[in-house]
Amino acid sequence: MDTLLIGQDEIKELVSMKEVVEICDKTFQGMGEGTVINPTKVLLDLGETNPYPPYKGFMNAMPAYIGWLDVAGLKWAGGNLGKRKELKLPYITSLIMMMDPAVGNFTSVLDGAHITNARTGAQTAVALKYILNKKKIKLGLYGAGMQGHTQTEAISQIFEIEEVRVYDIYKEAALKYAEDMKDVVKGDIIVCDRPEDAAFGDAIISVTQSKEAFIKDEWIKPGTVVFPMGSYQEVEDNFILNADKIIVDHVGQCLHRGALAKLNHEGKILEEHITATIGDLAFGNSTHRIQPNERILCIPIGTGAMDVAVAGVVQQKAKEKGVGRSYKFV
Repeated sequence: MDTLLIGQDEIKELVSMKEVVEICDKTFQGMGEGTVINPTKVLLDLGETNPYPPYKGFMNAMPAYIGWLDVAGLKWAGGNLGKRKELKLPYITSLIMMMDPAVGNFTSVLDGAHITNARTGAQTAVALKYILNKKKIKLGLYGAGMQGHTQTEAISQIFEIEEVRVYDIYKEAALKYAEDMKDVVKGDIIVCDRPEDAAFGDAIISVTQSKEAFIKDEWIKPGTVVFPMGSYQEVEDNFILNADKIIVDHVGQCLHRGALAKLNHEGKILEEHITATIGDLAFGNSTHRIQPNERILCIPIGTGAMDVAVAGVVQQKAKEKGVGRSYKFV
């Protein structure tokens, strides 16, 4: 059986952000229902946090089975701030390998970078759909790169964005974001000179590569949902410990990587402190009601399930439209 090879440009033509948001929504519902299987990702540290090997990068292996599509796959993806940055290549590099779960044949291999960027924005949008009971939204945004763009685009598929306050350590990036997003954001885009000035809105989203917990507890007002999306902490301990509710996409992953990892290691944030998963909210499993004045910490750290689900739809469309190239590995 041939394996279909699908490139990034082809993927961009085959699936829209609106469709990615819908796919992620269905997949979160499947996670809540139990028909999506998503083991904890496996991390290969290539110098991201350790001195050896000295490549300032990491790779994750992220397998999943998607019941509503009856597909399985594995995303092999990571980031690199070493040689890739020197070569001016995008931070993220990724491949997705799809298989027939009944037979075990590999059905397609896809570029994963665009899918990763799109689904990361989409999972934030879906989480907000179930947390906020409103149609218009104001955002605070830290990080004006690719993820800042896709977060905004995805959220605009569900909400009318009334305002974005954006901060980036490189002001030129924030100014470029403002120009790029002027047709996506219905309201004002305010480029902030200080990080504290961006900490306003219904949701505060941080998509930075910062290794410092720079978002302060006192900046976060009641009624705000905070999304620290990076691989590191980004928000200080006090906010995490004082948050009224903690919502995650995957309990096992979120306790050991990203915003909760240090406090979990110290025994201060445990599984019992997690209010619910996004899947619980999407499928209606959670009995917790979110109050308008609560400060919510939401961490969709990223699951292979979202990538594999999007890749499954792309694979189906590619076959229907005759897109991609067939290759015989065997």
